[in-house]
Amino acid sequence: MLGFRVLPAPPRIDAALLDAFRGLATPNLADAMGRFNFMDPGIRSRSGLTLCGLAVTVNARPADNLMIHKALQVATPGDIVVVNTCGNTTSAVFGELMCTSAAAATLGGIVVDGAIRDVDGIRALGFPAFSRTVCAGGCDKDGPGEVNVPIACGGVVVCPGDIIVGDDEGVVVVPRNDAQEVLRLVHALMDRERTRIAEIKSGVWFRPDVDELLRKRGVIE
Repeated sequence: MLGFRVLPAPPRIDAALLDAFRGLATPNLADAMGRFNFMDPGIRSRSGLTLCGLAVTVNARPADNLMIHKALQVATPGDIVVVNTCGNTTSAVFGELMCTSAAAATLGGIVVDGAIRDVDGIRALGFPAFSRTVCAGGCDKDGPGEVNVPIACGGVVVCPGDIIVGDDEGVVVVPRNDAQEVLRLVHALMDRERTRIAEIKSGVWFRPDVDELLRKRGVIE
């Protein structure tokens, strides 16, 4: 029923397309998407590990993680569980015990817009985990909640099957239907950056277009 359901995941994108996003920097991906689709800086890495995988989304009732347990169960190896806790920051919905299960299932990581705990244990398990807060408080397992529905996480819409990339600078969401185009745009951006670095090394230290822009605005002559 609506508000208490587990939906099937969408068809998976090609594995080679997903692999092409591994190792790409989140700032480059955000810039390639018009400086959109990056989570706010409150969503931080807690284990110091990067992640890249397809989203299994969870809309969880505040202070309840029943459907997060279910998401860990239905996710496939490499998937990223992405959780909206509806604003709760004091009831951890993921910790070392759940992480032990997630690591055994070789999931790709978790992103929680809310609290997690037992971060030392999570680090020891080598599991990529991002969250808004870390808090000792626990939670219930009663529901309701939903798995594989569109959610908000870190101020960004996340749909099931979207590509999630996380590193030390944050988390970005690549809409699954735009993945090919984003990949093309990010490689074009990286090519421009390599060209600019070569210019700097050749002695062109500062961008000439800066003065052009200032002249157009009447700041300099």
